[in-house]
Amino acid sequence: MKIAIIGAGNMGGAIARGLTQSSIVKSISVSDLNQKALDSLKAFNANIAVSSSNAEIVKNANIVLLAVKPWLVESVAIDIKDHINYEEQLIVSIAAGVPIAKLTEYFSPNAQLFRIIPNTAIEVRQSLSTLASYNNSPENEQLVLDIFNELGKAILVQEKDLNAYMSLSSCGIAYAFRYIRAAMEGAVELGIYPGVAQEVVLQTLRGAVNLLEANASHPETEIDKVTTPGGITIKGLNEMEACGFSNAVIKGLKASWIK
Repeated sequence: MKIAIIGAGNMGGAIARGLTQSSIVKSISVSDLNQKALDSLKAFNANIAVSSSNAEIVKNANIVLLAVKPWLVESVAIDIKDHINYEEQLIVSIAAGVPIAKLTEYFSPNAQLFRIIPNTAIEVRQSLSTLASYNNSPENEQLVLDIFNELGKAILVQEKDLNAYMSLSSCGIAYAFRYIRAAMEGAVELGIYPGVAQEVVLQTLRGAVNLLEANASHPETEIDKVTTPGGITIKGLNEMEACGFSNAVIKGLKASWIK
């Protein structure tokens, strides 16, 4: 399996680095006009082939992955569309906001396309990636799911739902970071050093995730186990809710949802 990644920026570079540990992808090529970004990938793993030519790297690839900014997708398509075998090669785009209808216009109605929304945790192979498929066989869909499952967890959804998942996961990782920062700041007021506070908060969140997964439980079930009647945890929760904690999260998700 050979993959060509157009774009060596934050996401394209992270995907390339993650796929060097893949059991499926055996050949990785990356193109970019930024030689420094290409040199960084080559220094990370000498087996990553790099080039300044988009057309050059797509020639023998099984999968062509577009990891460029949305406004660059059309110009990249113009550059490579005549070099793609639409019956054999898959085109994967991680450009947010560029719908499949526009991709078929840029490339071909016969193209086998995927739109994928990952998040930045793909850098540590812990992304939640949502995939929408067009003109693909079940085998193709499973192949791309398998590849992105090696970079975290991947799920197949309808394209109309991608923007909602983008709010929940792609934007949502920033909201998780903001909670971590807020908890650290509160801990400093309690007399805990910031570095120690971050370590404690991260392990607490890691434990919460593991509990939910191990018990296949609802968050409220686990909350009930901690909230003793008249205890300090319920007092803290009630104060957070009085300040609009849940409502703020819901409103934030809805505000970042592109309708």
